[in-house]
Amino acid sequence: MHTFHIPVMGLGFTIDTPVKVNAYGISSVISIVDDKLIEQMRKIYSEKLGIPYKEISENVKDHRAERITSYLNMIDEIVQRNFNEVKNSFSSAGEEIYKYMEMLPEVSEIKQKFNELLNKGEVYLKDIQKWINNNLTAGSVDVNIMTKLDSQNYFNKEKLPAEYNDAHAALRGFAKSNLSSSLVLSAGINPALYSYIESFDDFYPDEKNVIKKKIILKVSDFRSALIQGKFLAKKGLWVSEYRIESGLNCGGHAFATDGFLLGPILEEFKNKRNELIEITHNIFIESLKCKNRTYPQEPLNLKITAQGGVGTSSEHEFLLDYYGLDSVGWGTPFLLVPEVVNIDPHTLELLKNAKEDDIYLSHISPLGVPFNSLRNNSQDVEKNKLIEKGRPGSSCPKKYLTFNTEFTDIPICTASRQYQNLKINELKTKNQHSDKYQSAFEKIVEKACICVGLSNSAVITNDISIKGNDKGVSVCPGPNIAYFDKVLTLKEMTDHIYGRENFITRTDRPNMFLKELKLYINYLKNLIDECGESISGKHKKHINTFKANLSEGIEYYKKLFGACIGKYSHFKDDFHHELEKLKEVINGMFIHEKTLEDS
Repeated sequence: MHTFHIPVMGLGFTIDTPVKVNAYGISSVISIVDDKLIEQMRKIYSEKLGIPYKEISENVKDHRAERITSYLNMIDEIVQRNFNEVKNSFSSAGEEIYKYMEMLPEVSEIKQKFNELLNKGEVYLKDIQKWINNNLTAGSVDVNIMTKLDSQNYFNKEKLPAEYNDAHAALRGFAKSNLSSSLVLSAGINPALYSYIESFDDFYPDEKNVIKKKIILKVSDFRSALIQGKFLAKKGLWVSEYRIESGLNCGGHAFATDGFLLGPILEEFKNKRNELIEITHNIFIESLKCKNRTYPQEPLNLKITAQGGVGTSSEHEFLLDYYGLDSVGWGTPFLLVPEVVNIDPHTLELLKNAKEDDIYLSHISPLGVPFNSLRNNSQDVEKNKLIEKGRPGSSCPKKYLTFNTEFTDIPICTASRQYQNLKINELKTKNQHSDKYQSAFEKIVEKACICVGLSNSAVITNDISIKGNDKGVSVCPGPNIAYFDKVLTLKEMTDHIYGRENFITRTDRPNMFLKELKLYINYLKNLIDECGESISGKHKKHINTFKANLSEGIEYYKKLFGACIGKYSHFKDDFHHELEKLKEVINGMFIHEKTLEDS
């Protein structure tokens, strides 16, 4: 239906996005990390729509999974209700069916056929309604689990078995829901979690080769896709989609590659797509045979999609046309569409006015992974106030990032007040020089409670009461937000994506591939700076590999866009001069760095 999807954003920004867009055939992704927020949202929608509600208390042993199942069932019910209203609006002379069609891309066969039927005078309205019922589909209500967020849980102070871990329970909540959709697995492989998927029948093909609950892997490169695809295939599980995300030109946590750029990565997927299908299919059917399960004679459908930094219809079309992608993710720009996401007024204003320097890679995440941040977000303001008061750290009300056992037997979060107090007290005993002490102190208190921060926009937008001082909002846009400065409607954003309108007023926005390259060059510079004057052999090898991969990426882009013709010919002029300049920048980093020269 559509050639774009809306990826997961934070914990709360897209928590109910399917209710707002899926009836128009647009797929979107919900985070199922925060079961507390999920329960609050279920109560709100139940009261709003007159749906029976019974609280699932934390006193219930499996409350996390049960909350997620109940919420997803409710979302599924609402989406289907909304979708039926859209379809039936044709017979009742409503406008929703026309909104559905208007937002589709011009190349959509559904859109073309609908207009054709309307223009045929001899076609009865009841026949058009029948065609609508048979051909229109709602968007998929997909869910996201960060595989690393799999903290152990306790009940009545007793440690629970692994299946009650956060990610395991979230998986179970999705698996037991009524949804026929996809599970997006991100942040790397978790063998125990992947093995747990085997427990649920909905992830296996039925007699008609239909998989009710599909698997989407978010990956950074082809090698990772092949390794994870084979791992799951050995368990009789088919990966229905590989979702490639730019390592740095994206929102949220930034999982940087070793200098591998998005273009060459997509090229490898394009060239090896059939190889990926063939290898995993053969392993897949052998595993299903061993399990005495139904298996397909031919490979099941496999999609390749990508996201990270796309911002114009031209880029969107190029990704679809040249790389043969099945869909392109548009995340960050939708943060300026309040009709689609939960975004509080203060954060919306910050995003609308953000420039390049306002978006930076921070170290605030307790995961220890670089995290895209927006300067002066209200969560950072709240955090700094606590530091000034001499009470750094969060009360840690949600405990989704409790991994540290440096001071305690039960894991705690490095953004918590408990951990930061313990760490600061330890630091004081070292009697370090003031500058060294201050540097170490700032690294400790830099960590922020993103569990609360990434949920609070939904809390504020839906008038949910907030207890205590945890009222700040964290937001993690990609660098692309700097080039969008208008609050848009859903219709306007789809018009922008498909080239019917252009809402980027700046003329200096770099192409998404060039922007990513610049981000990686800055990342490399920081790697070199962090090494200082002395550099180990291991770091030296890493930096030289990083440089070589960037250089290969530049040569790839020279060849690719040097051959551009037709509607993409303008890439030639945009790219050649910039690529030469950036190549000189990379080489310039190494001219005076004797320690970085290859052995």
